[in-house]
Amino acid sequence: MGHTHANLMVHGIFSTKNRRNLLTPNIMPELIKVVGGIIRKRDGKLLAMNGTENHVHLLSIFHPKHAFSDMFRDIKSISSDWIHEKFSESRDFAWQTGYGAFSVSKSNAVQMEAYIARQVEHHKRQTFEDELIAILERHEIEYDRKYVFD
Repeated sequence: MGHTHANLMVHGIFSTKNRRNLLTPNIMPELIKVVGGIIRKRDGKLLAMNGTENHVHLLSIFHPKHAFSDMFRDIKSISSDWIHEKFSESRDFAWQTGYGAFSVSKSNAVQMEAYIARQVEHHKRQTFEDELIAILERHEIEYDRKYVFD
């Protein structure tokens, strides 16, 4: 094949360190723009992003020349530095060490975007911890609960 063809759509999830409620309503809209810019600079596209005070979900297309681990490292590192600089009251902000990355087919993209848009409503009924465990199980990912959360 003469060219590389890929559609690497990923549902990413990561939380604030110790799931502290640090993502205030004044941070989230700007954070989405910053994360979108980080992904665009790496030849990808942010399709949706939302979350609550302690975690975010994103739906993105990543370019195949960038490893998922590098993308998430850069998203978390650069956005954390941006939060420190932009919001002086958040100097102790940090993301958790890990992340969840789950493949999404094009046929499920619209449903995933709607799910991400409803995060605030969704978490009135389910905790982040229960949500993440359910997602891990739905994707048949083996885990030890004592190591899922830092």
